[in-house]
Amino acid sequence: MKKFLISITLTLSILLGSTPSFADVAGLVPCSQSASFSKRLDSSVKKLEARLKKYKSGTPAALAIEQKIATTKDRFDRYSKSELLCGKDGLPHLIADGRPNHAVEFVVPGILFIYITGWIGWVGRKYLRTVQSDAKLATQKEIIIDVPIALRIMSSGFIWPLSAWEEFVSGDLVRDKDEVTTSPR
Repeated sequence: MKKFLISITLTLSILLGSTPSFADVAGLVPCSQSASFSKRLDSSVKKLEARLKKYKSGTPAALAIEQKIATTKDRFDRYSKSELLCGKDGLPHLIADGRPNHAVEFVVPGILFIYITGWIGWVGRKYLRTVQSDAKLATQKEIIIDVPIALRIMSSGFIWPLSAWEEFVSGDLVRDKDEVTTSPR
């Protein structure tokens, strides 16, 4: 199941990412064509090179700054090749207006965020339900996590959408109104 979800995510990323980006949003231009983006790169590299001149060549500090220069150039290169749109400030902007050619910028990460947060919530819920079966130790196991139980539940939690659907269909996901406590107002 995990391989299936990863393959779907990669397929969507490739399909949605292969559509051309159009600079039709608020005067944004592709980062590869933005003069302010290039200026920002030059400025960042010059600042790092100025810091580099303060150290002897080959020292740990100099090597760290050289590595930072390389990663900075690499980051700007990836942004310029990624079809992201840059504003007058020279920074990439994400377009989240629902257009299919910008879906890879927001929709795919959004779906992954929902999946991961759902997995965390589902695993936490299942852990609490599991430890409540032992009434004597339930409170203690909520405070001090029983790691073997938690790891077993975490490893099975990746299929949480299917488990949630099964519980919804069986009626175990949602409680009756009279079982839910509410504060008196």
